[in-house]
Amino acid sequence: MTHVTRLFDFAQYQLDHAPLEKAFNTKFDGQWVSTSTAEFIRQANSVSKALLDLGVKPNDKIALISMSNRTEWSVLDMAVLQIGAQTVPIYPTISKEDYAYILNHSEAKYCFVSCDEVLDKVLDVTNDLKHLKEIYSFDQLKRAKHWSELRDKGEHLNHADELTARKKAVKPGDLATLIYTSGTTGKPKGVMLSHNNIVSNVLSSRARVPFEEGAVALSFLPMCHIFERMIVYLYQYCGVTIYYGEGLDKISDNIKEVKPSVMTVVPRLLEKVYDKIIAKGKELTGIKKSLFFWAVDLGHQFEPYDRGLIYNLKLAIARKLIFAKWQEALGGNLELMVSGSAALQPRLTRIFGAAGIPVMEGYGLTETSPVITVNDQRNRGWKVGSVGKVIEGVEVKIASDGEILCKGPNVMLGYYKEPEKTAEVMTNHYFHTGDIGELDSAGFLRITDRKKEMFKTSGGKYVAPQLLENRCKQSLFIEQIMVVGEGQKMPAALIQLNYEFIEEWAQKKKIILPKNRTEYGSQAEVIARVAQEIELSNQDFAQWEKIKDFRITPDAWTIEGGHLTPTMKLKRKEVKALYSNLYDSIYNESV
Repeated sequence: MTHVTRLFDFAQYQLDHAPLEKAFNTKFDGQWVSTSTAEFIRQANSVSKALLDLGVKPNDKIALISMSNRTEWSVLDMAVLQIGAQTVPIYPTISKEDYAYILNHSEAKYCFVSCDEVLDKVLDVTNDLKHLKEIYSFDQLKRAKHWSELRDKGEHLNHADELTARKKAVKPGDLATLIYTSGTTGKPKGVMLSHNNIVSNVLSSRARVPFEEGAVALSFLPMCHIFERMIVYLYQYCGVTIYYGEGLDKISDNIKEVKPSVMTVVPRLLEKVYDKIIAKGKELTGIKKSLFFWAVDLGHQFEPYDRGLIYNLKLAIARKLIFAKWQEALGGNLELMVSGSAALQPRLTRIFGAAGIPVMEGYGLTETSPVITVNDQRNRGWKVGSVGKVIEGVEVKIASDGEILCKGPNVMLGYYKEPEKTAEVMTNHYFHTGDIGELDSAGFLRITDRKKEMFKTSGGKYVAPQLLENRCKQSLFIEQIMVVGEGQKMPAALIQLNYEFIEEWAQKKKIILPKNRTEYGSQAEVIARVAQEIELSNQDFAQWEKIKDFRITPDAWTIEGGHLTPTMKLKRKEVKALYSNLYDSIYNESV
């Protein structure tokens, strides 16, 4: 095979060009279990034949719900797609009501779940499900059939000719998957992506990332999100060995075990890594501490190119004395990180670039499969503060109101069963991203805000909350922040503290904190210190943009608590509703 036109072609392409003995790796009972390229294809073919035996027809929908990435997920993905059916990956952390809605709306015939926690949610709504015939599990569970029953059964079924015919019948333009967006208003929308939508995105992205055969990747961002899923297809295409991480709580352990050369990240993860490194630096004393923060200050001045001889000499010293330890903490082999999902603070781009672990920030949406632009450290294709240049085959233009419009083979087929909502975001084949941005003279795109998130104060001035929020999150005292003030006379903010750092700070300052973290925000010294951080952040903004007041929330903002989407983005409407009393106290007091 020389050409990849459908998603299940990637595995065969790898087998033909760069077969791997350890193509996919997942940990079971504390041990990494490897699956070769050939074995992966064999298992997928077996499951495909078993699904044919169950009567799965072209265009039937199969749901996949897993708490962590795993080889079985990828096997099922290929098995379903190559018989002309479609996968419906679902975020495991959504509410059971959303489970019911998505499973019904997609008309899913079968559902594969990872564990008891997910199974509980599905079983809670089975009486409401109109189309679901059976639930299978990846873990060995008492209340569901194990997926291996299908794999083992398929090995002995004589459906080879039918499987070949089904594969041949799948066309590049056919629907491949439904991905339900984790929107903050209304019911989730099912984004319809074709094989060609995603394949074209993989092939165009290939030119921007220096993935080499033999590289090792650690995959832990959710596969139900198109960003990580597309990257996994890209890993297959490039001959990269994939290790599926055990989960966000085990990232540090997995990095030390796997020693990856590449991994995808979200800004929140990099912020946490950076904060932990800085916290350790503050524990140093004497010359070691001075050297550490000299290197950090140097890193904050980093530019990808044209740094000058003196800076490069200083950087070489900093890398040898300080940054080498950062690299060691991240496995020692990490050469590249690719960041998506949300805006990355420029200071993080600079500091990790200085440390020799460059972060290539990209931009896209589920509806665009997802990549629209991405940075590339080669050929002067990397610009701090930008999300890179537009990938080949994709067109971007900026509308009169600043909105980014995208056209290309990566743009979705539409929203499933919702032609009216599809029409709302499409104009002459251009998709309206909902993001505000600008293209510079060199072709780099910069995102300035979400169109729907920008708001106008009662004085008629526009405020871009993301810019303020990113600046404020540079403070070690602030874990999360949401700028509010639509229709009000001034911007304000709701803030979640960085509890661990607050505790270290209080200990050093001999400040006695309340026993319960929920009460930290009522401590006068804490409020005063956060106020200093806000005042410092405000210096970069015009008078009408400055945060004039704030409230500290009593608890942490989490996906489970409804504060964040599964990709760690703020659910603004929900956060405002959860803390309506704090919001009201800001503006009632300031009238």
